[in-house]
Amino acid sequence: MTQTEGELRSRTFSWSDPMLNAAEIGRRSGLELLQAMSRGELPAPPVTHLLGTGKVEAEAGRVVVTLEPQEYHYNPLGSVHGGVLATLLDTATGCAVHSTLPAGIGYTTLDLTTKFLRRASIASGVLTCEGTVISKGRRTALAQAQITDARGVLVAHATSTCMLFDL
Repeated sequence: MTQTEGELRSRTFSWSDPMLNAAEIGRRSGLELLQAMSRGELPAPPVTHLLGTGKVEAEAGRVVVTLEPQEYHYNPLGSVHGGVLATLLDTATGCAVHSTLPAGIGYTTLDLTTKFLRRASIASGVLTCEGTVISKGRRTALAQAQITDARGVLVAHATSTCMLFDL
């Protein structure tokens, strides 16, 4: 089927200046920053609007983020693209690490090891991704995350190492 034969779909989104949040990094702990975004006191990062993720729930060492699969997440096989799932896993692991950091300390992902266990689609219902910190040292932190579908079935799992640094 060509585009002229099928229904053309479109999607529009907007976002706030990401530097508003970046300016708070030296003033707030990672947990305070994540919770302020969750409460709407600070804008969500642009990537959340791009992917269409739900609100982030954060506590020290644990983060939950949701995603309701949409057609715009699909690959050519009619399921959620693995890159979308990997981004969700990276978000949960990174934010879990961020939730343990004091003001003035940043992080970046060094690696993300991902295992895809089953396909996800609109029929999967809301995907829930929970990230937790496994270990945190002075310069690195190890976190894990898992995505489950609306029935609680495991869809994907990842571990991530994050590098910690002074800002």
